[in-house]
Amino acid sequence: MLAFGERLALPLKVHALSKDGGVCLVYLRGDLGVGKTTLVKGIVKKLGYAGAVTSPTYTLVETYPIDRLNVFHFDLYRLRSAEELEFLGVRDMLSPPVLALIEWPENGVGVLPPADYVVEIETWKLG
Repeated sequence: MLAFGERLALPLKVHALSKDGGVCLVYLRGDLGVGKTTLVKGIVKKLGYAGAVTSPTYTLVETYPIDRLNVFHFDLYRLRSAEELEFLGVRDMLSPPVLALIEWPENGVGVLPPADYVVEIETWKLG
């Protein structure tokens, strides 16, 4: 997952810094424990963030300012209603240039804008 995140980092940054809006929303879907946060760690580290990359499970959002780009990692697992995003100021956070990586986006339906990209992670067993 770290390596996959590293491979996604540059194309996502280019999209977020584009002249066509400057916002890149990535929805991350998958069961608990499949590696969504690890994927985000790979992206954020590859973009040049030197500090710790932590899960926003309890804070709902972590912010990583990288050069001219604000990277937000949302974990909406514990969100009780999409309207809580309004109280967090999500609309202000999504002003360009921004890359938003959103776990459990289905909990933000009605408030979150549509995704530019959706990454679906599944686990499977052989045999």
